[in-house]
Amino acid sequence: MNRVEMRIIYKGNVQGVGFRWMAKRISCGYEVVGFVRNLPDGSVELVGQGEKSELEEFAQAIRDSGLGPSIRDENMSWTQLSAAAEAQGHQKCYKGFDIA
Repeated sequence: MNRVEMRIIYKGNVQGVGFRWMAKRISCGYEVVGFVRNLPDGSVELVGQGEKSELEEFAQAIRDSGLGPSIRDENMSWTQLSAAAEAQGHQKCYKGFDIA
């Protein structure tokens, strides 16, 4: 399997508006695992693993949800997990998509 990890930092009015709960709910429609959490600076971090196309659709679904207007900026980065596994000797594994 060709799995990748997507990391997005969302900025804007993203804390205290149900962002994490909504992201977890949206994740149920996609084959992704990972987590979403609030960061001390008022932003939200989302980390997901899966097929790249599935993760891209998941990220778009978040933008298209009622959360879209709360997002002022998002910074997305990608990691190829097979390369990370070789470099680190293991692969990060999540069992589901959770709120951290």
